[in-house]
Amino acid sequence: MKNLGILLSGRGSNFEAIADNVASGKLDANIAVVISNRADAPGIDSARRRGLKALVISSKGRVREEYDHEVVAALHQNHVELVCLAGYMRLLSPWFIQQFPNRILNIHPSLLPAFPGLEAQRQAFDYGVKVSGCTVHFVDADLDHGAIILQKAVPVLDTDDEHTLAARILQQEHLTYTEAIRIVLEGSYTIVGRRVVMLK
Repeated sequence: MKNLGILLSGRGSNFEAIADNVASGKLDANIAVVISNRADAPGIDSARRRGLKALVISSKGRVREEYDHEVVAALHQNHVELVCLAGYMRLLSPWFIQQFPNRILNIHPSLLPAFPGLEAQRQAFDYGVKVSGCTVHFVDADLDHGAIILQKAVPVLDTDDEHTLAARILQQEHLTYTEAIRIVLEGSYTIVGRRVVMLK
């Protein structure tokens, strides 16, 4: 059973979905540690209520490299094999990414490469697209850029506003992230250029 490390900055609803799937046996993994850069992140309280190891490593006023060294040390101390970003609002340094090559996942609420960065759902809504969705990808040194593992499409309804669209995308995120984690843990894929190719 592989050890997961979850990094979050906020409510952590994707973390909760992963934790629910681990608890129910739908995902064969162990959440070894949950780390937040914010002490007031509701996701940390949720992790503690679940009896999981939860650490706050405050990023306020810290140099990025120095901060990342402390987070990586905590991940290594807890024998983390796969790092999952769940609403983690910090860019990882290239050094951090090198410590877990193709072992850091992120989920983004758009069909990348469309609408990277913050408020992706509002960007999609304002642009007038008819289809949006979510993307789970490996993390590399560029924002919302690494090789794509899985995408799920969500239609944009004429009755939608950015909030209803975001809520429907989030429902798909909760399903898609666990599915992508399972793919990576099973190892039945290869990366060819930017393409994640399934082997079975």
